[in-house]
Amino acid sequence: MAYTVKECFYTLQGEGLNAGRAAVFCRFSGCNLWTGREADREKAVCTFCDTDFVGVGPDGGKFATAADLAAFVKRRWPAETPAGVRPLVVCTGGEPLLQLDEAAVAALHAAGFEVAVETNGTQPAVPGLDWICVSPKADAPVVLTRGDELKLVYPQPLAMPERFEGMAFRHFLLQPMDGPDVAANTRAALEYCLANPRWRLSVQTHKVVGIR
Repeated sequence: MAYTVKECFYTLQGEGLNAGRAAVFCRFSGCNLWTGREADREKAVCTFCDTDFVGVGPDGGKFATAADLAAFVKRRWPAETPAGVRPLVVCTGGEPLLQLDEAAVAALHAAGFEVAVETNGTQPAVPGLDWICVSPKADAPVVLTRGDELKLVYPQPLAMPERFEGMAFRHFLLQPMDGPDVAANTRAALEYCLANPRWRLSVQTHKVVGIR
């Protein structure tokens, strides 16, 4: 299988349970909930997406094999890794599980990486993933109902937290929806977490500190 990557870069994880951890972000091109083009936003299943996942950017590429992809990712990680630190790659998108397959996970493991995925949950997980984060979207079916972290952008009137509490995730997080109402959304998410302590607040710290 060939792989198309929009961008791949070294940074700190900005949100969720792994916030603050050094990681290579590998953003796969394409999504099954939106074309990524503004002209189609009104027809998108996910209307609030703020990510550019269209095509191939200057730090992306197309890779004919899983080994080629893993070698590309490895070049983004610093050459020196302290003892006891396992490199992390976060496979995201778009929707990464449209491309990320068992061969790619195995190749990334062989390159020394712990492999995390951030997915909308509409595709089944591939074997071997070390960390599964599902971010459900309103009106989209969730077929991936177990994992490490369910991170719900809040509020979504058709995807309220109660809908997901029966799923088999170890952690449940609410993340305020960005945009013109972010302050009100943050207050609402904070109040929900206080009233429902099963849920944790997730803040997009990369936007606060100004990193990718």
